[in-house]
Amino acid sequence: MSRISKYKVYTKGLVVSIVVATIAVIIAKLISFSAATVAIILGMIIGNKFPFLNKKGSEYLSGIKFAEKDLLMFAIALLGINLNFTILASLGVKTIFIIVIAMVFTIFMGVFLGKLFKINPKLALMIGIGNAVCGSSAIAATSGVAKVKSDDVAISIALVNLMGTVGIFLAPALAYLLHFNDFDAGVFVGNTLQAVGQVVAGGFSISDEAGMNATVVKMGRVLLLAPLVFILIYLAKRESAKNTDEQETQAKVGFPSFILWFLFFVVLASFQVLPKSVEAVISATSHYISLIAMSAIGLMIHFDTIKESASTAFKVSTILFAIQLALSAVLITVL
Repeated sequence: MSRISKYKVYTKGLVVSIVVATIAVIIAKLISFSAATVAIILGMIIGNKFPFLNKKGSEYLSGIKFAEKDLLMFAIALLGINLNFTILASLGVKTIFIIVIAMVFTIFMGVFLGKLFKINPKLALMIGIGNAVCGSSAIAATSGVAKVKSDDVAISIALVNLMGTVGIFLAPALAYLLHFNDFDAGVFVGNTLQAVGQVVAGGFSISDEAGMNATVVKMGRVLLLAPLVFILIYLAKRESAKNTDEQETQAKVGFPSFILWFLFFVVLASFQVLPKSVEAVISATSHYISLIAMSAIGLMIHFDTIKESASTAFKVSTILFAIQLALSAVLITVL
């Protein structure tokens, strides 16, 4: 009974997060926009309109925090069911090289632009990772390891999704102007847009071949999420060693178990252990739970805390996306 009572304190905040996510899904369908971004923005509006929801000591706060962190990690773990290790083999050495080079360079440039424009380094890192890997999922998966504040997580997710939405129209147009064939156009779209839905929309607007190729390239990028988390853990541990109280700080750099579950579901998908119908249910569950978490992230944000960094972060995100598009175009043309 004590265990049940422990989770009962999450009920009110969790219900609010679920309601916000459900409304966000409806709005997103009506306006054809990213559901994740709508969930965050709607959560922010409601959280600021009704500040008692996230006020210290509020009976809603523990449930919202549970959705923001624990449910988010659960959703990322389930995301692995959409992936397959054989995807990497089907991409070919050249395409994998393009993906890896673009990913590393995009993250590096995100950090560099952050320093140049003097924004929070961790916000810059999240913008770089979100653009480089897989948008909201990558930010959510790495923000805990990098110890990023909820405000910066929300800003980076919103901006990265905004860039991806613009990219649905911009990337196919650029592929046409650059005279890419359907194969190269698919690589270009799959290697530059952030969310899977954006890649599918952009790729299939060119042709069926471009759409299929773009989706495979995108899945290859998502598979690289796991090694990226391992790298961040290594860097975090190395950074902690520089501090005076080494043992205490290293204890704070824990290994996220959700990454092991993520890989577990990738293995299940790779060996086709589960029926396709079950995989579809797990995938849909992952998507909706992630939206509940995005709503909770929004509910925790105060407008005053993001006013200073949002406009500069928008500039960084825009420039970074332009660089990402240019680099992928050059790599595809030259290689």
